Amino acid sequence: MPSGDRRDAVRAMVRAGQRELVAELERLDGGARFSRSDGARLLENGAVFERACVVAADRGETLGLTVVLHPRNPYVPAFHARFRYCEYAGSWWFGGAVDLMPCYGFAEDAAHFHRTLKNYCDTLDPAFHAQAKRTCDDLFRLPHHDEPRGIGGIAFDHLRPPGPDGWRRAAAFTAAGIATLVPAYLPIVRRRKDRPHGDRERQWQLHRRGRYVEFALVHDATAADAEAVLMALPPLARWETGCTPEPGSAEAELAAFLVPRDWAAETAVAAS
Repeated sequence: MPSGDRRDAVRAMVRAGQRELVAELERLDGGARFSRSDGARLLENGAVFERACVVAADRGETLGLTVVLHPRNPYVPAFHARFRYCEYAGSWWFGGAVDLMPCYGFAEDAAHFHRTLKNYCDTLDPAFHAQAKRTCDDLFRLPHHDEPRGIGGIAFDHLRPPGPDGWRRAAAFTAAGIATLVPAYLPIVRRRKDRPHGDRERQWQLHRRGRYVEFALVHDATAADAEAVLMALPPLARWETGCTPEPGSAEAELAAFLVPRDWAAETAVAAS
């Protein structure tokens, strides 16, 4: 397939994925609508999402889709995903990353998220998920805090399957990844979005959002577009020195919950 045709196919894939995600998120939120601005769709002050960003980027050699969701309820985890395609000097490859950032740990949610991603990865290669999960666990860490920013997910780069149908396989896998975002994340949102909470939970959420901001601004070297990075930041966050949760509290338990583990293998998880 000629280079121009490949780029056109990816561009159509990204735009279709953006339209479908925007429609699903608006339907779930119930009232708020996404604004339009040159490939970037932004929802703010919704009933479910304080900020939701779905960006279709077309810059030089790279095409991609980035999704960042900051929910209103502290019991709903924040969410990040990005898929990209790069073609330069006759070479091409696909990449992607999907991860979940809870403020409170629910084993049921973590197992669902990771199992859904594993089922997706298995369509390419049964060995792919373990590698993509390790890459994600290594990538989305805050080294200066020595902690993960969330419970991980998957991450891969320079995906270029061999053989004459390699491009088709990689493109189909990427399209399937975009389609997997809704079943991986939205059931968790529906399960937690109406859970009662107060100022304590809100302040903890703002603290955890601060960790996301630190990673985005200090460690995320893959983000080349400053405007897109800033658009995807949470509308409110907080920082404080020496924030130590009360021992035995749900907030204190998060540290152990974030330690990487094989959530996809935990097939029997009690409802939380």
